[in-house]
Amino acid sequence: MKLLLDENLSDRIVPQILDLYPGSSHVKSHSLIHTDDVLIWEFAQQQGCTIVSKDADFHQRSLVFGHPPKLVFLRVGNCPTSRITELLRSNYVLLSAFDADPNASILILP
Repeated sequence: MKLLLDENLSDRIVPQILDLYPGSSHVKSHSLIHTDDVLIWEFAQQQGCTIVSKDADFHQRSLVFGHPPKLVFLRVGNCPTSRITELLRSNYVLLSAFDADPNASILILP
């Protein structure tokens, strides 16, 4: 599963999760910083990525349009980068099951 981290998450997370989520990246590495959510959504669709974000706009978009792309919505508020990294790493099995479920669009992690 390839994750695409939204700009509200640190790009420093990517190297720390690549062993579990090969091919993952940050919007910054694709020149998608300060870009309209629609463009990020379309990019994720085209590249077969699952978006990871704390942005409620992506949550709403996922509810309206479904998938692809799938969305991992982080409801963690302001927290250290290490917390986000640990959340993604410790929930690998859950994220893998989510990715494999053809009917799932959104996974909310607290």
